Amino acid sequence: MIKEFKDFIARGNVVDMAVGIIVGAAFTSIVKSLVNNLINPLIGIFVGKIDLSNLVWTVGDAQFKYGTFLNSVINFLIISFVVFLMVKAINRFRTKKDEEPAKPSEEVQYLKEITELLKEKNNN
Repeated sequence: MIKEFKDFIARGNVVDMAVGIIVGAAFTSIVKSLVNNLINPLIGIFVGKIDLSNLVWTVGDAQFKYGTFLNSVINFLIISFVVFLMVKAINRFRTKKDEEPAKPSEEVQYLKEITELLKEKNNN
């Protein structure tokens, strides 16, 4: 059983997944810091303070804090948009491999030859 566990851990997929989770957690803290410390204050300059947490709907003794939920939704949208922009910027800086056009298969080459022969035959 220990050998089986070692084999499982040693697989590339598990190690890659672990690295991805660790990097993802670190990236999450960077994005949250970017949004909370730079983006939200910038938006606050133009829109005013974005804090809806004091919006509450009370029914009897129960309080429904829908303002806090709206804050979470707004933060999610902002964070998602910032991540989208960051990924787009990172993809722009990646070097693209020179892709050679794929060589057509033999069937495609034969079909091209047949169409050329038919065109020649129709022109004569």
